[in-house]
Amino acid sequence: MNTAPSIWRAPDLSLRWWPVFLRNLLVWRKLAIPSLVGNIAEPLMWLVAFGYGMGALVGQVRLGGIEVPYIVFLASGSICMSAMNAASFEALYSAFSRMHVQKTWDGIMNAPVSLDNVLMAEMLWAAFKALFTVTAILGVMLCLGISYSLKLLVAWPVLLGVGITFSCIALIFNALAKGYDFFTYYFTLFLTPMMFLSGIFFPRDQLPEAVRLVSDWLPLTNAVELVRPMFMDQWPAHPLRSTLVLVGFTVISFWVALALTRKRFRA
Repeated sequence: MNTAPSIWRAPDLSLRWWPVFLRNLLVWRKLAIPSLVGNIAEPLMWLVAFGYGMGALVGQVRLGGIEVPYIVFLASGSICMSAMNAASFEALYSAFSRMHVQKTWDGIMNAPVSLDNVLMAEMLWAAFKALFTVTAILGVMLCLGISYSLKLLVAWPVLLGVGITFSCIALIFNALAKGYDFFTYYFTLFLTPMMFLSGIFFPRDQLPEAVRLVSDWLPLTNAVELVRPMFMDQWPAHPLRSTLVLVGFTVISFWVALALTRKRFRA
């Protein structure tokens, strides 16, 4: 008797994800400018309101034995938050629309393109949207004179990796969702608490010891630990550990998202 293959089998990937990625790019190109404005408006408001408003009250933040202007401290954290949010929105609302509402995935899979490659394309597309967003925000930060460090050239691909990590995590919830309202749980119970525990708005040294130990393993914390020193023209203190945490979240999350998506399409 033939049995259905396991949903947990290894990903079956090829370059056939590229036409799916290109299709998303061609559709999005018509809305590129409104998308750009929408993606950078909120993080820039955070930066101006807190960076210059609260920054005038706080002044300097002590970080690793040195005094850092609060605007630099906030900018280096908020750029990671922007990558997280941009990737999450694309891998949730837009991917869910293509998968469930518009049935675009079903149409694509009528061609010789597997579900595994469709999911890979969605993951990379969400990461590209995150990179597009943070590139625009970095340009504004450069214009504001927040940092001119050449190490930001290294931070740029790191932020792409952050987008990949959070797009994989978001695709898990995309596979589980029955409607758009389901995504509220993801933002309320996962992303929002992580924003306040990952050292974006204040140093994590202020957290209770038990909470800080938990925050050490959050993906956003490790993203900030990699990117923030580069804004200060320094290299991360523990780049290998932070990179491995992000890679671990990426690999496990993509595998889980793929298994749950296979299960959904099998049902």
